[in-house]
This record gives sequence, C-alpha cells and structure tokens, in this order.
Amino acid sequence: MLKTSRTTTDTGQAAPSAPLIAIASVIVSMALIAIGNGLMFAYIPVRLGADGFDPTWAGLIVTGLSAGGLAGCILTGPLVRRVGHARAFMVLSALIALSNAAIGAGPIPLLWIAARALYGFAICGIFIVAQSWLNDAVPNAIRGRIMAVFYVAYVAGLGVGYATLATVDILSAAVPLIGITFTALSILPVGMTRLAQPPPPQAASVALARAWKISPVGVVGMLAVGGLSMSISGFAPIHATAKGYSQADVALLLSAMPIGTLILQVPLGWISDRTDRRYVLAGAAALAVAASLLAIGFDGGALAILAVIYLIWDGASESIYSLSSAHAADRAGKDELLALSSSLLFAWSLSGFVVPGVVTALSAVFGTETFIYVGIFIASAFCLFVLWRVFAARPAPAIATASFAPMSAQAPLPVELAFAPDDEPRRTND
Repeated sequence: MLKTSRTTTDTGQAAPSAPLIAIASVIVSMALIAIGNGLMFAYIPVRLGADGFDPTWAGLIVTGLSAGGLAGCILTGPLVRRVGHARAFMVLSALIALSNAAIGAGPIPLLWIAARALYGFAICGIFIVAQSWLNDAVPNAIRGRIMAVFYVAYVAGLGVGYATLATVDILSAAVPLIGITFTALSILPVGMTRLAQPPPPQAASVALARAWKISPVGVVGMLAVGGLSMSISGFAPIHATAKGYSQADVALLLSAMPIGTLILQVPLGWISDRTDRRYVLAGAAALAVAASLLAIGFDGGALAILAVIYLIWDGASESIYSLSSAHAADRAGKDELLALSSSLLFAWSLSGFVVPGVVTALSAVFGTETFIYVGIFIASAFCLFVLWRVFAARPAPAIATASFAPMSAQAPLPVELAFAPDDEPRRTND
C-alpha cells in the first residue's frame, strides 16, 4: 500500500502542478493496458471451451488471478520504495507481457493458472502505482475530475478489448500477441513522461478492526463487491461459453457490462451526494439482486435481453464499490485515511480471492450458473446489512460528506481514499 504527498520545494511551498499532458501519459498508458487486458479476459474461457476443457479449469484460472492480485496489494509498496513509481510501472507491465506470452504457448491449464496469477499481481500493482502517482501530481481542485477520467478511460478500454474478441481467430496466437502489443505500447507514455515522481511512499498497515469502527458499511461493502465483481466479470464468460454462446456472443455480452458501469454510477453518485449514501447503497444492492434474478430467468435466452440484464447487474455491483468508498471517506478523519484505504483494499482483495475459489468449487458440483446464485446471496446479504445500519446509526452530517467520484471494482482503491481539506471535519462513526 502506498501513500504519497504533494511534492514540495526546498522552501516548503507546493511545487507547480503537473501539466495536463504529463498527467495524460499515465491515463493513456492505463487505457492501452485495459484494451489488452479486456481481450485476454474474454479470450481465456472461450479458448478453453473451444478446446473442450472442463469449465472448472477456467474457474481455477480466475481464482489464480485473484490470488495474484492479493499478493500485489501487499508487495507493491516495497517494490515502489525500492525502484520508484516509473520503474515499478514498467516492471509490472513487463510481467503482464510475460503472462500473455505464457498464454500464447497454448491451452495448458496449469501454466495458464500461473500466468494469470502473475497477471493479477502485476495489474493490481500497476493500479496502485498509477493512482498514487496521479494523486501526488494533481491539485485538489481537479483531483476528482482527473480520477474520474482515469477510471472511465480504463473501463472504456476494457470494453474495447472485450469487443475485439469477436474479430480475432481464437485458435491462433493472435490474441496473446495483441495483448503483448498493447502492454508494450502502454510502457511508452510512462517511459517518456516528464511527470515528476512522488517521494518514496510510506508503509501502511492493515487495521480491519479500526476500519470497522470507522465505517462498518464501508468494510462490508468492500467484502461484498470484491466477491461480486470477480464473480460476474470472471464467470460470466465461462458460463456463456458453457451455455453454447458463440465467440461473438460472448464478446458482445462482456462489452455491454462496462457500459453499465459508466451509465449507472453517475446518477447513483449524484443522488448519494444529496442524501444518506446508505439508502443508495441498499438500492444498488437491491438492483443487483433483481438483475441477477432476471439473469436466471433469461439464462440461455435471447442475447440482446441478456446483455441488457448483465449491463444492469454489473453496473449496480460496480456502483457498490464507489459508493462504499465514498461512504467510508465521509466518516474518516484525515489522519485515518491511509490506514482506512489500506484496510479496505485488503478486504476487497481478500474477498476477490476467496469468493472465486468458492464459486469454482461449487460450480464443479452444481454447474457454471452457480456464480449467479452466489451473486444473489452476496448482494442480498449486503442490502440487509445496510438497511440494518440505517436504523442502528445516524447518517454523517452534510458538512462531513465528500463529493462522489466514479470508480471501478476492476481497479484497486486509490492509495488515499479521500482528499479532504485539512480543516474539514469528519464524523468517525457509522
């Protein structure tokens, strides 16, 4: 976990803000990475299905990816302290390229599990590096807008990558080569940027008990959305392939999901800035439950209807991520932000590792549609928990609430959860 501070001059004054073109270099790099990542995410279950492998292997690969992501959350801080942000970004990009090269060796399930674990480690680390770098370079006045552009660029890149699957011969090595190409291209903007590197990050400990005291809803929200996000994004293509949908169908289904993320977060965030966020969180969870029930009802049916259902399901689930982050930030004091963000990041990562493993095990017995039922259980339990907290604790006063910013559960939390003015009061109970 990383923490950065605004770069200062020798006189102690804040250094001039970084030019937007330098800031854009990091955002462009992440968008390029996202295109290759989306394509690889869609390709693996489709290729395994085409070669006749049991869907359990695809589930194990998702679990391996999540395990690597958990390791990345823990080990990225020491890496950046050793080599700095720019070199860490390039090292981690190289690991993604190596992961894609291993996938290009052909469908060897054990090798692919290891390769995707390496990818999970690298992509989690890259997000932490990129976000902490931007947080240091961007002034408070425009930070929210810049980070929103950052997330939108990445989510849009994922959508482009998903859609690209429909145009590629999956039985050739074209997909891994395209993934390697976009990863290599992503290194160029960062390698040539003039964006100043932040000072060495400080270590941050995980303190779940403290985070729970600050915001129980924030902690449970991260546990819920870590499992939801990895289940939906990881197992939807596995299930669609097992149900007999074509390569182009799977690409369309997956490419619709990021649209839901972009469409639903803005109105839900706008509402949450004007009322108790917990009501909006409960509504988002209820919407996720409704969409998942529809996913069962229309499972295997018309692709257009199913794409709309998954669009709503994924968008509602992803909104829980950003809303929970904002809710927790509303209740944290400035000196609590680093420990809180580190703890929430750990909760998100832990759930993102455990739940796919459970889904994989259950799928081997009950079939690939298991992930939908697990999603119903998680979203329902979270909705009930939030409603209980509404009655058990008062909302934060309006003066203590920060502005909502769109985020994606496909990306780890920013290193610092919020950037409130020094004199802004915070409420420290839920």
